[in-house]
Amino acid sequence: MSVNSFGRIFRFTTWGESHGSAIGAVVDGCPPGLALSEADIQHWLDLRRPGASELTSPRAEPDRVRILSGVYEGRTTGTPISLTIDNVDARPRDYPADAPPRAGHADAAYQAKYGLRDPRGGGRASARETAARVAAGAVARLVIPEVAIAARVIELCGDPVEANWPGLIETARAAGSSLGAVVECVAEGVPAGWGAPVYARLDAELAAALMSINAVKGVEIGAGFAAARARGEANADSAFAGGITGGIATGEPIRLRVAFKPTSSVPALGVTGRHDPCVALRGAPVVEAMVALVLADHKLLHRAQCGG
Repeated sequence: MSVNSFGRIFRFTTWGESHGSAIGAVVDGCPPGLALSEADIQHWLDLRRPGASELTSPRAEPDRVRILSGVYEGRTTGTPISLTIDNVDARPRDYPADAPPRAGHADAAYQAKYGLRDPRGGGRASARETAARVAAGAVARLVIPEVAIAARVIELCGDPVEANWPGLIETARAAGSSLGAVVECVAEGVPAGWGAPVYARLDAELAAALMSINAVKGVEIGAGFAAARARGEANADSAFAGGITGGIATGEPIRLRVAFKPTSSVPALGVTGRHDPCVALRGAPVVEAMVALVLADHKLLHRAQCGG
């Protein structure tokens, strides 16, 4: 079974490949009556799309979203919302079908699982798939208007981000290399009570959602690994919890950090095509989207059990 869906009540499924004709998402479980237009989604997609900066992939995708179902006269109907984004600058010729699996990519893993693979930029293993997540996340934000979510790169290749960070990325790109980074995300306004103990812990589901993002190799919530180096009296400070205790939101801001590996597609390894020298730059909007999707689901789960 190939799992391409996430969520319980607010549930979304993504589809499509990096160099196929289109990518998209189907969002199910969205409450009816919410104002939703393509422009509402486009704002968030523009923050993630490639080609918007010299420091990102030069692939020229406008990422224009179309709503195919689930909205009538500008309002959600409660039925599945189908979103599609055409791939207008796909170049499958950059990826010969007979090329060996690329180092650091999912090529070999896909081949081992399915007995074949899509060589066109990694297919669904490409970061291109995350545009569909951002589109779905835009819908999720409508369900949680009380919550503000913001993510940014705070660490680049092991160092705190400072004024010269564009130069660091440009230097790496000129050398045919890439850089890893850490993205910090803060969600403010999450009411106390969202989440659940044991098997639907809010922190566990946030971690699962974020670890599912291409190139993510680690997630910390609150103090994270620093808690393992602290004494008990220090760890009792609520700041260490990151807004979640026992799997349930405390009402304080939820703070988490996400580790992105360096882009595996680098000229230094003989890989062709168009790629980001630091995938985390466009990863920050994806982190926000996944946090929104989890929180929307847990708001509806909380309402179903507790009625508020």
